[in-house]
Amino acid sequence: MRRVLGDRPTAVAWLGIVLAVPALWMVCGGGTDDGAGVPDGLPASAGVGLQYIALAQAGSSSGLRPVAAGRVAAVLVLLPAAARHRRRLRLPPVRTVQAVLVGAGAALGLLLHLLAAQRQLPAVAVVLASLCPTLPVILGLTLLHERLNRKQVVGLAGAGVATLLLSPG
Repeated sequence: MRRVLGDRPTAVAWLGIVLAVPALWMVCGGGTDDGAGVPDGLPASAGVGLQYIALAQAGSSSGLRPVAAGRVAAVLVLLPAAARHRRRLRLPPVRTVQAVLVGAGAALGLLLHLLAAQRQLPAVAVVLASLCPTLPVILGLTLLHERLNRKQVVGLAGAGVATLLLSPG
């Protein structure tokens, strides 16, 4: 089998990797909008994917440094834009706390991905982490009783099967 990120996924894992891509596309709407979010979504997705791949390359002796370095880099990249729009960024205290909690949740997610990539094939951990957009859809379905379209249902089923295929590695 081909090497990916230094790994040799099994045939079953390859099937999960191949299945995850269209499943994720369908969960996220599968082209049902006018495409207005594509110019922002593609670079954002590429950045997240690059971050997952970079974290997967970190050795177990690196500790939390890769996650900390990623968070510092993100702040440094966003700092110039924040400085230019300083007035618009003034938030009420409740929103500030919410923003800090979201950032802490993102850091926790990256930490868990780092740990998974150290214990699992990095290629598999990257693909499993990329399925994270399914969680808000599931939460919307269960907590807010939102309705899913047929593509999203098929995408969720595909993501579930991909997860099962990828879990053994």
